[in-house]
Amino acid sequence: MTKRHIRTTALALLLGSTAPAALAQALPTAPKLGGGISQEQALALSARLDALEAQNRELQDQIADLKTRSAAGDQAIREQVAAEPKVSLSNGRPTFTSADGRFTASIRGVAQLDATHYDQDAPGPLATDYRRGSFGDATEADRARDLSDGLNFRRARLGIEGKAFGDWNYNFLFDFGGSGTEEAGKISALYVEYAGLKPFRLRAGAFPPTTGLEDATSNSASLFLERAAVAELVRGLAGGDGRAAVALYAGGDRWTAMGAFTGNLVTTQTFDEQLGFVGRVSYLPYKAENSLIHIGANANLIINPAATGPDVEPAGAATPIRLRERPENRVDPTRLVDTGSIDADGVTALGLEAGWQYRNFSLAGEHFWLDVDRRTGALENPDFSGWYVQGAWTITGQPRRYNAVAGGFDAPRVEKPFDIKAGTWGVWELAARYSTLDLDYGAGTSASRVFGGRQDILTIGLNWYPNSVVRFLADFQHVEVDRISPGGTAWGAGALTPPAGAQVGQDLNIWSLRTQYAF
Repeated sequence: MTKRHIRTTALALLLGSTAPAALAQALPTAPKLGGGISQEQALALSARLDALEAQNRELQDQIADLKTRSAAGDQAIREQVAAEPKVSLSNGRPTFTSADGRFTASIRGVAQLDATHYDQDAPGPLATDYRRGSFGDATEADRARDLSDGLNFRRARLGIEGKAFGDWNYNFLFDFGGSGTEEAGKISALYVEYAGLKPFRLRAGAFPPTTGLEDATSNSASLFLERAAVAELVRGLAGGDGRAAVALYAGGDRWTAMGAFTGNLVTTQTFDEQLGFVGRVSYLPYKAENSLIHIGANANLIINPAATGPDVEPAGAATPIRLRERPENRVDPTRLVDTGSIDADGVTALGLEAGWQYRNFSLAGEHFWLDVDRRTGALENPDFSGWYVQGAWTITGQPRRYNAVAGGFDAPRVEKPFDIKAGTWGVWELAARYSTLDLDYGAGTSASRVFGGRQDILTIGLNWYPNSVVRFLADFQHVEVDRISPGGTAWGAGALTPPAGAQVGQDLNIWSLRTQYAF
């Protein structure tokens, strides 16, 4: 009993805040324990303490249960949020990405509006003004003497690209722009690609296979309004936008390789579709933090030209090959150099390419050799050539980037967009190019002679990138075309065709401005 009295007394003393009230309610007749607390009071206090401990345990259990439920709810919310698709707007490009990253869809758009003024001699009558365009084209015979100043939406593209199931890439891109006039929507790219066997990618559909160094640069990042004339001509043999093709791509940090078998453009229908081949390799023999050297080679072949009619024996249908090109501008669609139609079995175009970059300086060029294989042996097989060299200096210091996947140069990164309040001006770039396209073959009165003409162009350009989606290009071109008339009815009867030996080329200047929005 003594130990029990001591225990209860200690409990009562520990509950000093409640003991006075309990003692005040105690019966005065209750026996007293040591310290003035009766046995009954101590027992009552012990019971209340046990009850409080029970309530405390119950509250702790409830709090623990609430914490468990809250954690489970938070986890469920996190899982639900993680399972939702992600939406981003990087550089103005809307992109949707699945939670696991295996599916993406990016909306792409390019708008390019060109304004051009052609500075040339005033036109005269057909009988005395011999300047001409494409053979057999009365409209171009008129237009070559007075090229059309004005505006043209060079590209107006909208599409979607992305990946599915992690390993499948796709691209659907439609273009409403054109050369000289805007056109109804046509396919620029529409393909699927399997990329699950790195470093290889297999692509099939309609797309532009990479025909050379100029073609490896996106048209929204190019130095000038148009590619060099010879690069554009070679691109049109077996490549170009909307080309039906199947291709195998491969590459690493310092190399690329691709090969593609191609057919017609999707906008062209013939009796037998053209069969072509495009192949290209590139390599960086030197690469440092602020500099690199690029070398490469390419081949563009027409293996079987498209036929113009049924392949009836013994001679079969004609398979004409025609090489012609504009003066590196598309506001007026007139071609000032043109071989005319050559009945041929095929064309081989081989090219060498080189590029160099050091900080904010870059230099690049290509040389192409073209051989046409006539279908009959009565005439010689003509050959043609062309080359260009171009350079750029980024005035504001940012270097042009190198795209290791494409094996070509890209636009500089705009790290400080144009902002008057912040005193930042985006990126300014000065560029220059000299190009030559020679479509003449033979001399004298030989029946094998081709009067295609030679075109030399010097271009000076100033480019402004106010931000990553807007760009302005101002180009000046001095064009020299040396071309001799073959006489006869090459452009048509009467005054349409100047006398044999007459100069049908011309010298002119072209002033152009492009406004571009691309995302």
